[in-house]
Amino acid sequence: MNHWIVAPIVLPAILAPFIIMVLRFHLDLQRIFSVAGVVALIGIALTITAQATGGDIQVYELGNWPAPFGIVLVLDRLSAMMVLLTALLALPIVLYAIASGWDDRGKHFHALFHFQLMGVCGAFLTGDAFNLFVFFEVLLIASYGLMTHGGGAVRLKAGVQYVAYNLLGSTLFLFALGTLYAVTGTLNMADLAVRVAELPADDTALLRVGAVLLLLVFCIKAAVLPLHFWLPASYASAPMPVAALFAIMTKVGAYSILRMYTLGFGPEVEATQGLVGAWLQPAALVTLAVGAMGILGTQHIARMVAFCAITSMGTLLIAISLFTETATAAALYYVYHSTLATALMFLVADLVMERRGGAIDPTAPMPQTGLISALFFVGAIALAGMPPLSGFVGKLLVLDAARDAPDANAIWAVILIGSFVTIVGLARAGSLIFWKSHDARYTTEMDPENEEETPLAPAPEPNPGLAFTAVCAMAIGLVLLTLFAGPALEYTNKTAEQLFTPEDYIAAVLGGDT
Repeated sequence: MNHWIVAPIVLPAILAPFIIMVLRFHLDLQRIFSVAGVVALIGIALTITAQATGGDIQVYELGNWPAPFGIVLVLDRLSAMMVLLTALLALPIVLYAIASGWDDRGKHFHALFHFQLMGVCGAFLTGDAFNLFVFFEVLLIASYGLMTHGGGAVRLKAGVQYVAYNLLGSTLFLFALGTLYAVTGTLNMADLAVRVAELPADDTALLRVGAVLLLLVFCIKAAVLPLHFWLPASYASAPMPVAALFAIMTKVGAYSILRMYTLGFGPEVEATQGLVGAWLQPAALVTLAVGAMGILGTQHIARMVAFCAITSMGTLLIAISLFTETATAAALYYVYHSTLATALMFLVADLVMERRGGAIDPTAPMPQTGLISALFFVGAIALAGMPPLSGFVGKLLVLDAARDAPDANAIWAVILIGSFVTIVGLARAGSLIFWKSHDARYTTEMDPENEEETPLAPAPEPNPGLAFTAVCAMAIGLVLLTLFAGPALEYTNKTAEQLFTPEDYIAAVLGGDT
């Protein structure tokens, strides 16, 4: 077996408890091991991505127990590209957390950070629905600690809300898995696909209930309206480096929808035909619209970026809901773009909040305002989908994929109007924060949305050079994604083709014995 497949899970699983048990009183050593671990994770992710590029689907059988009896990890193009995205996102975020001193504002930041990476990578690699639930819980438990890192009454309140919503999602997840197991007798994804296809169409009522419950769970994770209420307050109140890492968590929900509803409940499966698209597409359209209005109406930069995350998820799920190879390829390209752009904007928001507070209104000029405004401009045009960055390419691909859809007019209208509203909202925020600043004495004022006193005195990072380097790396990632859009699209097209030929996945996992 190829042991590289399990390495993205084992590495952070070993490193996180090592940091807690051995390095808990040595912050400098924690930082060194944490950065080294993320760099090693990038190397592993590049290796397994290169292995998956050839198109072979590889299976890792834990304990040498074959599927469907044992737990398996599956490496294909989709799981490889998502693990690589997680690793690439983690490096600038951990560097920024170190440079800004956020890792020293609470306990166990680096250990929780690596537990989070373990859960995310495990969710992308697992081939078993129950272990998808297990890895969801691992990443959620770590995120609970990261969410309240640094303390504060408002952050604790948002953290409790975050925990409550996600516990509801976890409960629904167990109900969905129990229902599916009662109907099919298995939770291995490949075996589940085989048994669902064998069920007679007139005996699938309970199966459809399980499929809908599962979709609700994934929509909670992906912050789809009306299940998105936990995200704005939670992300806006979390430490901004943590919120930047959380940009990948909503993509776990989108990934799960793609994986489960092209494999087990695909559009060609008679028992669940038309079930997902009919529910998901209207919800995605409304999610995009509400997110755009939130960008325009909010008065705090962190909440504005949180609504940007909701808007980008709406666009992504519109593409996924079409369930065609072309639309899925566009969605996979947009996954990379939206994750990097959202994380960039959260880090820029932290730069702003540390220097002048988060309120979107004119106040005293802040240090490094020129560089920060340039980074804000890059992130804004990327999230709004304006040329020449990858957001324009991604939205153009989604619009092109929707040309032949039954609701093409509605999709085009919502995406284009939503993009316009996003442009107006981000331009308004940028002009008030950067271009309408006026001379005023530094003071302390009440933050209107966080209900905490926010210092407006300059509070630069302990290592501003490293902090700006980490943020610039995010911006460079968006530029590279634009320049190399051709090779990226070639990879996503092949990934979509692999997703829509589930028999290859099933044969690889079950060894051809179906």
